Amino acid sequence: MNLSDDAAKPTPSRRKRWLGTAFVCVVLAALLLGAWAVATGRLKIPERFNPWAPLDVSAPPGWLTGYKLSRARSEPARCLAALAQTGMQYDLLPDRTTAPGCGFKNAVRLRSAGVRLGTAPSLSCPMALSFFMWERHALQPAALQHFGQPVAAIDHLGSYACRNVNRGEGAVPGASRSRHATADALDVAGLTLANGRRITVLQAWPRGGSADAASTSDPAALLVRDAHRGACRFFNGVLGPDYNAAHRDHLHLETGGYEVCR
Repeated sequence: MNLSDDAAKPTPSRRKRWLGTAFVCVVLAALLLGAWAVATGRLKIPERFNPWAPLDVSAPPGWLTGYKLSRARSEPARCLAALAQTGMQYDLLPDRTTAPGCGFKNAVRLRSAGVRLGTAPSLSCPMALSFFMWERHALQPAALQHFGQPVAAIDHLGSYACRNVNRGEGAVPGASRSRHATADALDVAGLTLANGRRITVLQAWPRGGSADAASTSDPAALLVRDAHRGACRFFNGVLGPDYNAAHRDHLHLETGGYEVCR
């Protein structure tokens, strides 16, 4: 028996490892080739399944919507192109700095949206785009579900304001800047339905915590709760009355900050 010849032959376990490695390499190569073909347009797939396709603001949200929205918000030109699809009326605002950490870039004054807004808020493009996505794909469906009619107006407490974070003790000097300081936030205090009924966050929000929120049958409470939940899909940060006393009467919606849904 030639022991050297036997040692040179691959054992069954080695063959399996080689075959497994080869299979993984083939699969990875196929995936990379497919991704390259889709990214370069050589392979056509439906836009809802194409992560490189631009955000379609009117399309029903799908599993790639969050990624496409984030991608659209990440570049000024891409954000403005998506915002132009929304049909909202707005004025482009010149970039400005009002104080250290305060000011905005790539911002708009939102004159008209799918709902009345009262005072036209100044919002960064990412914030305005997220607002549209939330209003169209979360707020209005919730209103139709619970009341059979759309929201006609949104009452807000303001957007741009050069101030620090308010954790309930007021805007503390030396604290970090609020997202309001860069026009990346909007505080929603109430909703007015098409029939004129007004619903405020202060009155409608379930006050017993998550248990009351889950068990309530009040349509106003359900609408405000679903507006909050839906906002978490389209904004980076959402704070409601359960967060702290400073937010007891509104929903704080923001882009660009930490991911939080409270």
